[in-house]
Amino acid sequence: MIKGRKFDLQNRLIEYAVKIIKLSEVIPESRAGKHVCLQVLRSGTSPAPNYGEAQSAESRADFIHKLKIALKELRETEIWLKIIVRAKLAKSPEQLMPLLEETDELISILSKSVETANKHKERI
Repeated sequence: MIKGRKFDLQNRLIEYAVKIIKLSEVIPESRAGKHVCLQVLRSGTSPAPNYGEAQSAESRADFIHKLKIALKELRETEIWLKIIVRAKLAKSPEQLMPLLEETDELISILSKSVETANKHKERI
């Protein structure tokens, strides 16, 4: 994060989705490539809109539920990214390391957010 700039998780999740979209453009169009591509594209672009839905949740429980969906999708994306690396479906698997690191960071952030929201729910 740049000093003096507000941390914006929504924008970070949108940028993440854009990176997933760009990755999907370079996965081979083989049978396996198409299957994996569609899966990572679906799960990797889902966290941003789910987080957006959480921002307008109707209750704390709804907020937590939507955060958990975004978190679940990130965890699924992490597995697909590892499959892409191990199956060598990307031209340069090492180029996916920053995306895997970002996935881990986003998972940590959302996990902590769910934990915090749950603690606040108990206090109400």
